[in-house]
Amino acid sequence: MPLQPRGRPLDDVLGQMRKEKEADADWRGGRTWSLVYPAGEEIDACLEAANRLYLYENALNPLRFPSLRRMERDVVETTCGLLHGAESASGAMTSGGTESILMAVKTARDRAREERGVRSPKLLAPYSAHPAFAKAAHYLGLELVQIPLDTDYRADVGAAREQIDEQTVLVVGSAPCYPFGVVDPIPELAALAAEHGTSFHTDACLGGFLLPFLERLGEPVPAFDFRVPGVTTISADIHKYGYCTKGASIIAHAHKDTLRRYQTFVYDRWPGGVYGSAAMAGARPAAPIAAAWAVLQFLGEEGYLAQARRIVATTRHLREGIESIPELRLHGDPVMSVLAFGSDEIDVFAVGDVLDEKGWCLDRQTQPDALHLMVSPEHDRVADALLDDLRHAVQHHGRARAHTARYS
Repeated sequence: MPLQPRGRPLDDVLGQMRKEKEADADWRGGRTWSLVYPAGEEIDACLEAANRLYLYENALNPLRFPSLRRMERDVVETTCGLLHGAESASGAMTSGGTESILMAVKTARDRAREERGVRSPKLLAPYSAHPAFAKAAHYLGLELVQIPLDTDYRADVGAAREQIDEQTVLVVGSAPCYPFGVVDPIPELAALAAEHGTSFHTDACLGGFLLPFLERLGEPVPAFDFRVPGVTTISADIHKYGYCTKGASIIAHAHKDTLRRYQTFVYDRWPGGVYGSAAMAGARPAAPIAAAWAVLQFLGEEGYLAQARRIVATTRHLREGIESIPELRLHGDPVMSVLAFGSDEIDVFAVGDVLDEKGWCLDRQTQPDALHLMVSPEHDRVADALLDDLRHAVQHHGRARAHTARYS
């Protein structure tokens, strides 16, 4: 589309945007089970106000915007506290889980290069780990070595022990993994990394702002955070179960010296003065920082516990409903709000097609074939409706309809 010679009236522009937006996933109605994490109108209002307040600022130079520097510091410190970091823990905000993971891999690579002389670095990550690790390996020149999964869909520690070597710079575990919602054996993997003097990263992009509150509610939560010996970095997305608008994640370090020494980039060999950044981006939008700070302040521990209770109840209800359908079975034993289910009897993707036609948006997965959903607080309003449509789809369409390879 070429740039038009004259501008259009704002009402006309917004009208077209609203019209085209009608075809987008209906997350406000609770029909979407990934990508957006709705938690209610009060939280939406908090986020909208914080975003408007910092819509134009640039977080590149914290000296010019000290309020942003303070808010980012507060968000990082709060996150490190939730993850049981010691006083030595620190971190930085990023644009999302992928950037947090990139910075964890970069830190581990540079640390191994300086401290152990590693020149052919390897990244050891479970087969179920997020593709951001493959992206980081590709961008940063590492060899990705994938740990096979055990029968419970968690990383096989015995296989990892055979795969790790002197060139391994980082071992990874997920808490939980995106495909199945299971938590990898973090203590065993971190101990293995420590035995070889290498870094260990817990990818808690999904669980970092939910697992701590589930634990406080008395739910069984496997060890995953800085209480585990050997864990050196953790990624946690505030724009998932922290309920912030998109563009807010944390990369947390057990020791702030690794952040300063191996993650932060500083450059002064140009006429523009000292240039420094703790993550990939230079200019950074201020709104996600402000929104993250605002929602943490607005909810507090009590608010996050309340949202966690909603998620626990809805997840349990959905799990019981899925398990009551004879043709379906869950993959793995998920620990929080992620469910993946398939079938040995029917075409589960045909079931997904029927749900699509009814306005639901569930992800498709393979190896094994599955429908996948992540529960948000607002899904408690629609869980029964989803289960009713799921039962109908299984009973009337699962066997009859052909598999349509249409992935969410």
